[in-house]
Amino acid sequence: MLHPVVWTALPAPLVAFWTERHLCTLSTLDRDGAPHAVAVGAVLDPEQECAWVITDGGSQKAANLRRDGRLAVSQVDGARWSTIVGTAEVLSDPASVARACERYAERYREPRPNPNRVALRISVTRFLGSSQVLPRG
Repeated sequence: MLHPVVWTALPAPLVAFWTERHLCTLSTLDRDGAPHAVAVGAVLDPEQECAWVITDGGSQKAANLRRDGRLAVSQVDGARWSTIVGTAEVLSDPASVARACERYAERYREPRPNPNRVALRISVTRFLGSSQVLPRG
């Protein structure tokens, strides 16, 4: 189901699902347009109206997003699923990396040190999801 993003009115089941510890799949576009899908941790940040992923600055996903920011981030748990559709900026400034790491630590664990870490700041254009996550009506 397609829902416009109103950060101040996200459905509680959606927020809960994106708070529970689930690994996600980040899909980006390779240079030839083929999908590139990898496992990541992703977190919502309603205060900054975005989602975050942390990664190494030299990763293929970061290279893909520097070239073409379009992406999808999906997670599934049994019959429950949700996908974020949007675009990402690859940020290396200390404040963005620190914010992304702080949010990541709240959902998963404290990330290990990585001097090459970047933050993928995702501007969410829409959420998709099962009826358990995005109630109909």
